[in-house]
Amino acid sequence: MILKKYISDLRVYEPGRPIEEVARELGFEDIADIVKVASNENELGPSPMAIEAMRESISEMHRYPDGGAFYLKKKLADNLDVAPDQILFGAGSNELIVFLGHVFLEKGTNLIMGAEAFAVYFLVAALYEAETIRVPMPEHAHDLEGMLAAITSETRLVTICNPNNPTGTMVSPAALDQFIERLPDHVVAVIDEAYFEVMPEEQKPDVLKHIRAGKRNVILLRTFSKAYGLAGLRIGYAVAHPELITQLNKVRQPFNVSTMAQAAAMAALDDITHIVETREMVESGLRYYEQELAAMGLETVPSGANFILVKTGRGREVFQSLQERKVIARPMDPYGLPDHIRITIGTPEQNRIVIAALKEVLG
Repeated sequence: MILKKYISDLRVYEPGRPIEEVARELGFEDIADIVKVASNENELGPSPMAIEAMRESISEMHRYPDGGAFYLKKKLADNLDVAPDQILFGAGSNELIVFLGHVFLEKGTNLIMGAEAFAVYFLVAALYEAETIRVPMPEHAHDLEGMLAAITSETRLVTICNPNNPTGTMVSPAALDQFIERLPDHVVAVIDEAYFEVMPEEQKPDVLKHIRAGKRNVILLRTFSKAYGLAGLRIGYAVAHPELITQLNKVRQPFNVSTMAQAAAMAALDDITHIVETREMVESGLRYYEQELAAMGLETVPSGANFILVKTGRGREVFQSLQERKVIARPMDPYGLPDHIRITIGTPEQNRIVIAALKEVLG
């Protein structure tokens, strides 16, 4: 078997481990006792309205999905105050990142990202033989001036995850506005707002105003995986100038978003109560972790997302020890943070279980 060399050299993305696999490996009989806080999922689950919409869609599973997501696109466009032709849906925002790679990246070009930002951007750049320029992140936050300074004539994409995964840090709205205005025309700013719905209100930027004003080199990515609790259905969306959406549509497969995912997303948009409850769970959970971890003498990074980055020392060992106590966290050595683990905010009961396990592990 002869592979393309740049494919064989790629590092495989390390996902969070399935609860069932951890239970099997460690000999646990009841998976209900295992707390998974590794993948930044919404521990409240999907909206009840979304669950009902999924049930109602089952009888249509013999039909292909609506390839243009007509009704969902119109509903979301109304919610965001943009035109339907400014929206594109994908199988999670990950697929949309691949579309960007298809359209913009090739050998001789480069992508700029934070050194501790979402790994999929690096993997997609490598997939298209593009160079990745990783800009250091002082205090685990994006250095916007450093990213602007790193731009070359070969730069095609510059990516900002806000809040950033896995650090949870945020970019100030004013600084982000200035960054977008100073960006050269040949570079597209990819603003990844996967955790937008749970961000503190005063820290939320308004990237959409740039798109409404006709900016052609800004694309906003969001997802239904996090706050909306639909990670298993794989549905995210991009918002950009219609010309950019048209180019991305050229590389999209015709039926990339399932009927069930579209139905669930439409219902989830209507369930404001579920989003409010999710935000409240995250806010109170973050406060709890900050207090408990500080009392344990552990350093954390202030987070605007539904997770917290914790410096435990020996991150991989702590991760393994937590698994033995039925807690699945996320080790951060793949991000160059070997002393850290990342913990998803869960329900109050889950949070207490994680803290108790950490106390046992760290003595």
